[in-house]
Amino acid sequence: MRQFHLHLVSDATGETINSVARACVIQFDDVRPVEHFWNLVRTERQLDMVLEGVQENRGLVMFTLVDEKLRRRLQDFCREVQVPCIPVLDPLINALAAFLGVESQRQPGRQHALDAEYFGRMDAMDFALAHDDGQSSWDLHEADVILMGVSRTSKTPTCIYLANRGIKAANIPIVPGCPMPPEIEKLTRPLVVGLTKDPDRLVQIRRNRLKLLNQNESSTYVDPEVVRAEVTDARRMFTRRGWPVIDVSRRSIEETAAEIMMLLARRQSGGLPGVPPEGSPSQGPAT
Repeated sequence: MRQFHLHLVSDATGETINSVARACVIQFDDVRPVEHFWNLVRTERQLDMVLEGVQENRGLVMFTLVDEKLRRRLQDFCREVQVPCIPVLDPLINALAAFLGVESQRQPGRQHALDAEYFGRMDAMDFALAHDDGQSSWDLHEADVILMGVSRTSKTPTCIYLANRGIKAANIPIVPGCPMPPEIEKLTRPLVVGLTKDPDRLVQIRRNRLKLLNQNESSTYVDPEVVRAEVTDARRMFTRRGWPVIDVSRRSIEETAAEIMMLLARRQSGGLPGVPPEGSPSQGPAT
């Protein structure tokens, strides 16, 4: 396993550059970066600390700085000590400026402004927490998305991820012998999505869950036949009601959420077979 120093320099929270760096590094086998995070770098003194760190642990430098003076100083230093220095967002910002015919504002952290979009995300997060695991079913009509699925199909983390994108998401567990909330029959606005998972994989995840909780593993909760029947019954219900289904067996939370956001976009444009446009009943026979 080859190790190398990777300096990530940002004048904001560093979320963007962290995501970009990890998406790139993951494409290479047998390498592991020793990451050095330098966030909220907005003054000369803060940049001094960055330069000292690069000098001590020489390696690749990636940055998202908009202040021209700080950028130039960092690039000049890296050139002097002969380490690569990459302005991650420059190609995209320059292309946008050329296409739009306007200059960028070059203000750090603009994506984290406390605007209507930010407060919308906070509202969506509150909604996801209040409507987790079938809670607060009386106002499910306010949701953008409702996720249905048997236990351990990643409903909660997917809802939290969607909320961070400003999407109001609720989730309802499918439990053998327990009826669905009556409100689900009257929904017209939300997109209802069924989540399913390979039964064998589900048994394994549930057993691990019981071990963490120090609970008895002999219950029907992890019985392969019972779990297989749960999954089959749930899929039949999804098909009967015409809900789109996502198999999360080999999907990350991010991939599942991306699929749901695509379903939302197609539904709003009226282009999703089997799912009525927003404002129409979300139940009914599959087409």
